[in-house]
Amino acid sequence: MNTDNTFSVESPDDSSGFLLWQVTSLWQREIRKALEKYDLTHSQFVLLASTYWLTIQKQDVTQIVLSSHTKIDPMTTSTVLRTLQAKKLLQRQEHATDTRAKSVALTDEGKKIIKQAVKTVEKFDEDFFKVLGDKTGDFNKNLIALLKR
Repeated sequence: MNTDNTFSVESPDDSSGFLLWQVTSLWQREIRKALEKYDLTHSQFVLLASTYWLTIQKQDVTQIVLSSHTKIDPMTTSTVLRTLQAKKLLQRQEHATDTRAKSVALTDEGKKIIKQAVKTVEKFDEDFFKVLGDKTGDFNKNLIALLKR
C-alpha cells in the first residue's frame, strides 16, 4: 500500500483539472489539424470568427473588445491581429472616435476564409462533443459557470 498522501485523489480520473487539461489538449490538437487547410492557427481562427460574429451583431469591433470577447490577453490579441493583417484577412485602423483604440474589420478574403473555416470547426465540434448526447446543454452551462467565477 502506498502511504504517500501528496495527492488528494485516488485516481487521475478524480481530478477535474487533470481531466480538463487532457480533454483540452486533445480538442486543441484535433482543431489544429482541422484548420491546417485554411493556414490558420487556432488563435487566428478565434479572432477572425469573433470579428465576424461581432460585426454581424452590429457591434463596434476593436482590439480590446476582441480581447475581452475571446479571453485572449491584449498583447497576444494585438500580435495575432497583426499577423492576420499581414495575411490580408483583416484590416486595423484608427478608431473613428477613440484615438487610443484600433478598429478591426475583415477583408473580403477574410470573410470568405472564415465562413468556410467556421463550417469546418462547427462540424468538428459536433462530432467531438456528440459523445455527450443530450447532456451538451448542461456541459455548456457548466463551462459558462467556470468562466464567470
